Amino acid sequence: MRRRLAQWKRQYISKGGRITLIKSTLASIPIYLLSLIRIPKAVAKRIERIQRDFLWGGGCLEGKVHLINWKVVCSPKEEGGVKYGQEGCGWKTKEVCGPFGVGLWKDIMKEVDWCWENIDFKVGKGNRVLFWTDKWCGNEALAQSYPQLFTLAGHKNAKICEVWDSSMGQGGWNLRLARDLNDWEMEQIGDMLNLLKDFRTSLEEDSVRWKWEGNGVYGAKGAYKILSGSSAGVFPYRRIWMDKVPTKMSFFA
Repeated sequence: MRRRLAQWKRQYISKGGRITLIKSTLASIPIYLLSLIRIPKAVAKRIERIQRDFLWGGGCLEGKVHLINWKVVCSPKEEGGVKYGQEGCGWKTKEVCGPFGVGLWKDIMKEVDWCWENIDFKVGKGNRVLFWTDKWCGNEALAQSYPQLFTLAGHKNAKICEVWDSSMGQGGWNLRLARDLNDWEMEQIGDMLNLLKDFRTSLEEDSVRWKWEGNGVYGAKGAYKILSGSSAGVFPYRRIWMDKVPTKMSFFA
């Protein structure tokens, strides 16, 4: 990064140009290496400092006054920032909890719960989706919506195709509970069957859907917004960041 900065040292580059260079060059230099090894937090902070000093001081990394907090620079334009990412979220600088295992996969497995919370299933054949514990017919799994009925399930890991009974006329749900229901449990069964009345198996394959995209396909942009806690603000960014206005002018606006 310092070698690349040395090439820009004698050039006059506007603030808008520096933002572009940070996004296109400085931020991309460590990406390949960081996909293979873990970056120490001190190194991540040093990389951030180089980018921060270059934005305000130029290629010589002069210690000039920083007019805007770096957190604001990293925030989306909708929130008054300049839409630049941040290492703390994208590069995963948190320490590894266990002493063994591949660092990359350990980080992936630590985020499994977050991933499952943001996906749901589109049922086809029903041979890959769990009836009770997967989210496929609402905002939560049936085991969470109807915990008392879940305790009565004879097969708690049953797949949807094992609960769907095609021999019942046009097909129906056979829950295979461990015992007969009491009177006070009949209302819960009625509510659940009413929820399931529009669902049935088909000849299509089961598929996974990302909840935060209209087409159900995972997008890194949407995932980043969720992880960073970004929300739509009232900052008039469209009036500032316009295609017809040079970036160096929009930056000072």
